[in-house]
Amino acid sequence: MPADGSVVRVQVIDSAEAFARACDTLRAGTGPFAVDAERASGFTYSQRAYLIQIHRRDAGTFLFDPPPLGDMSILSDIAGSMEWVIHAASQDLPCLREVGIAPQALFDTELAARLLGFEKVGLGSVVEQLLGIHLAKEHSAVDWSTRPLPEPWLEYAALDVDLLVDVRDKLENMLEEAGKSDIAHEEFRAALAKPSKETPSEPWRRLSGLHALRSPRQVAIARELWLARDAIAAQRDIAPGRLVPDSSLVAAVMAEPASKSDLARLKSFNGRASRSLLDEWWAAIDRGRQTTDLPAVRVKSTEPPPPRSWPDRNPDAHRRLNLVRPRIVDVSQELNIPLENLVTPSLVRSLAWAPPEPLTLESVSGALRDGGAREWQIEQLILDSFLDTEALDPETGVGSHAPTHSEPAEHNALAKQAEAT
Repeated sequence: MPADGSVVRVQVIDSAEAFARACDTLRAGTGPFAVDAERASGFTYSQRAYLIQIHRRDAGTFLFDPPPLGDMSILSDIAGSMEWVIHAASQDLPCLREVGIAPQALFDTELAARLLGFEKVGLGSVVEQLLGIHLAKEHSAVDWSTRPLPEPWLEYAALDVDLLVDVRDKLENMLEEAGKSDIAHEEFRAALAKPSKETPSEPWRRLSGLHALRSPRQVAIARELWLARDAIAAQRDIAPGRLVPDSSLVAAVMAEPASKSDLARLKSFNGRASRSLLDEWWAAIDRGRQTTDLPAVRVKSTEPPPPRSWPDRNPDAHRRLNLVRPRIVDVSQELNIPLENLVTPSLVRSLAWAPPEPLTLESVSGALRDGGAREWQIEQLILDSFLDTEALDPETGVGSHAPTHSEPAEHNALAKQAEAT
């Protein structure tokens, strides 16, 4: 609800005629486009947008219903190179692109808040901190595939973009004052250029609890149950876990029921479709028991092992990691930028475990770049950390830049955070 307590009256645009009128109005507006998208995560199988909100100054706020509208790419044509303002863009860009909305320029208000060191970066917190307006978030986890959408939900959705350009302007000023504007816009460009996630070759290995299974046959049965559930969920557009949760699939495998009746009596095999689709589940179990295509129980990871094993398995890597971590903490503190936005922990571990050869500033810089680091990150990350092995204590493996007990508690807390990640 707005600060003056008035009620926002909103309508959903779900026809070609209304869409054309809204596009004409947006074309006549000024400045960037604020956009948000509502999905039905946890309710539906797809990650499509079920509502897209767009606000532009001198045009107003529009709520679009993507399923009946279909292709909405004309909005990209209208915007051209104009900036799109999105909060946590990585969450919304895939479903926006699915309907043809492909921004050429981006300002991510959540990412900007992170780079400025905000403790809380949710939209409600950022709006309240910058504008002094409280945004109620009670409808953030509702089923947006519901039709018709209740008016309170629509009012909530409209307010998510009504204030977004104002937030953007304040954040831009703060970035300029902090000397972080170039960093932020490099991050925004990287967010736009980030490729879509590749579908894993064995997506069923995401089944929670799979690690508890000990034999290839058990894993084969779990695979068939997962595949059956996934196919049903896709056909019905319902989140797989709402049919039968992962824990139930694993429980069915471990119980080794001798018959369909045994499966039906299994209390740990629950979920809204555990009995109504009993034939499908039993058929999947039977396929898993009959198949000759037995998968490996474990897949060998290409990632380095957990750091706790490094002292024995790779002492040199252990020493490198102990030197680099505190230096990254120093940079994080100096810039007031969270560790996870400075460099990904997996990239640090990879370079410490197997640094490039020959080991030079150029090769380390290239390895960081190949691992997805942006130029500003490479410049800030003290590249010679990976070369400065002589600064390590041969007994402890700790470098001269490592934090000591006399250093501030905040520094040590950050170091622990770096180690945990």
